[in-house]
Amino acid sequence: MFNVTTKSMQWGEETLTLETGKVARQADGSVIATLGETRVMANVTYAREPRPGQDFFPLTVHYQEKYYAAGKVPGGFFKREARPTEKETLTARLIDRPIRPLFVPGFKNEVLVMCTVLSHDLVNDPDIVAMIAASAALTISGAPFMGPIAGCRVGFVDGEYILNPEVEDMHNLRLNPEQRLDLVVAGTREAVMMVESEAYELSEAEMLGAVTFAHEQIQPVIDLIVALAEETAKEPFDFQPADYSALSDAVRAAGETQMRAAFAITDKQERTAAVSAARNAIRDALTEEQLDDPNLGAALKKLEAGILRGDVVKTGKRIDGRDTRTVRPIVAETGLLPRTHGSALFTRGETQAMVVTTLGTGDDEQFIDALHGTFKSNFLLHYNFPPYSVGEVGRVMGPGRREIGHGKLAWRALQAVLPAPTDFPYTIRVVSEITESNGSSSMASVCGGSLSMMDAGVPLKSAVAGVAMGLILEDDGSYAVLTDILGDEDHLGDMDFKVAGTANGITSLQMDIKVAGITPEIMEKALAQAKDGRMHILDEMNKALSGAADFSIHAPRIETMQVPTDKIREVIGSGGKVIREIVEVSGAKVDINDDGVIKIASPNAEAIQKAYDMIHSIVAEPEEGKIYTGKVVKIVDFGAFVNFFGKRDGLVHVSQIENRRLNHPSDVLKEGQEVKVKLLGFDDRGKVRLSMKVVDQETGEEIRKEEAAD
Repeated sequence: MFNVTTKSMQWGEETLTLETGKVARQADGSVIATLGETRVMANVTYAREPRPGQDFFPLTVHYQEKYYAAGKVPGGFFKREARPTEKETLTARLIDRPIRPLFVPGFKNEVLVMCTVLSHDLVNDPDIVAMIAASAALTISGAPFMGPIAGCRVGFVDGEYILNPEVEDMHNLRLNPEQRLDLVVAGTREAVMMVESEAYELSEAEMLGAVTFAHEQIQPVIDLIVALAEETAKEPFDFQPADYSALSDAVRAAGETQMRAAFAITDKQERTAAVSAARNAIRDALTEEQLDDPNLGAALKKLEAGILRGDVVKTGKRIDGRDTRTVRPIVAETGLLPRTHGSALFTRGETQAMVVTTLGTGDDEQFIDALHGTFKSNFLLHYNFPPYSVGEVGRVMGPGRREIGHGKLAWRALQAVLPAPTDFPYTIRVVSEITESNGSSSMASVCGGSLSMMDAGVPLKSAVAGVAMGLILEDDGSYAVLTDILGDEDHLGDMDFKVAGTANGITSLQMDIKVAGITPEIMEKALAQAKDGRMHILDEMNKALSGAADFSIHAPRIETMQVPTDKIREVIGSGGKVIREIVEVSGAKVDINDDGVIKIASPNAEAIQKAYDMIHSIVAEPEEGKIYTGKVVKIVDFGAFVNFFGKRDGLVHVSQIENRRLNHPSDVLKEGQEVKVKLLGFDDRGKVRLSMKVVDQETGEEIRKEEAAD
């Protein structure tokens, strides 16, 4: 019934297996990839005809993590997987970015790639497995895909690169100081197509070495996909790219002069209006048949790209008048908003981000329900890109894939410099509002986020800046690397290469290639040029920071204390009775974790101190020889019991009340009376022995032996 084909290889510490022919046989391509016990199914379908008038390539990639893959039931009320999680959205983008440029130019038929995690061994991250499965499914589907690609993850420990580190090692680099890198690379046999990373201040050479190492490690995986395709690939789809050379010639003849003049305008708004006018003039000069041609958009883009790209490579001059290495003018400001905990406005040319930092307590941490477990995050970064930032109208909806991806890129860039949670026990939320955009608003979010957190008093290890690099690669091999690219240069160029870091090294690198990869020489030059740009931006940012910022009076104060783990139960009390009483009496928020770390939060210092004292009285042990103030709680014939330390009572024997013989303790004491006692020690049964007669009841000072004798 089934015609199953399986290919396997040893890859690092695990066995990688590709299987097709048994499941989802009606899909154009279906492959189940297994690494260890992590298994992902990728299914590919594509339309045989483009939609009428289609002028773009409608590729959609979905990545789904099914909770049953890890033997879990989804959280929430409905107990069913709902909208994509952040991890699912980011992984879908991770797969989309390297495969999109590899479809034959001019192919505009709808393509759907669906990756489903079927099993997760909690060791091997399914995102890499999904990328390999998707590539294999596309390769055997018959679609005009110029792959295959493969991908891997790289770690960096003690100067050594590690292939596909375990999920737990990469879960949170801040909690694993030995691991300095989480890098994902995808590429073809010839070249790298995509890079995504977070790092702990790696040098340019170390980062380039990691990319090279990854490209070497994916080669046998590409061979495995090819071996599978040789036996199972379907007949190639009969697709012939449309020849629209005549249309391109007509477009060029109708508007090259006006379009070239439009791109010579340096102001974005004026240039955009002039380019739009040039397009309209071209359309007015074309025939009805030419206007109805679905390749008109491609012909217009070809004209625009030819003007922009050719001039930059030949003259080194860009459309806004800069050379290839100059960063646009920068203005950095902090302390804009009076009631926020920290704020900054970062403007670079016509790109602007207003970034706000809010400090919260442990109650504000975000719970994340993932396949490998439920955990909390105390650093959040949210990125918003409203239509007005590019002078457009549009629907305002929830965050899309782009906003989630850009926010995560900025998060990766900044997380490396955050203080340890034990040193700064706050939840940090950074929100970047893009108010203007003309190139690399994500890097503006990095710069503004760093300034905003510093303005809020967050003790960052270093300031972080980011810069977007571009590439124009001509057919003859000539190229130009561009620093701080504009939106048009991103749209019409061949590479989007974002580098963020401190003065000491790189903290995040993201690269997308629109051509069939770049050489190590080009990447090395881009990294070096990006370092120069980053240093310049850091110098400009430093001008906005005159010194250490004051901690906002509107932010909560948090104090931490450590208690023995065997005392946690006493602090919480039966059914939470004790900790609720502490909160009610003190007015402070109290959060305790399983390690015995207690966070006490309140804008009021007295409330924090009250809660601290109450907790300390529960967990601390009385010290022998120390004097305490207590209350008489019970009088008996042989002495008085005094509550002197938290809920701890001790006996003051009748002989230790005064330096004279008493008939009964009630001669000098009554219940509720405040007294001062010295802890003499503990008897053989652990009972407390207290003394009043050795303490001056007025001053609380110990009475010396010679004074007692007098």
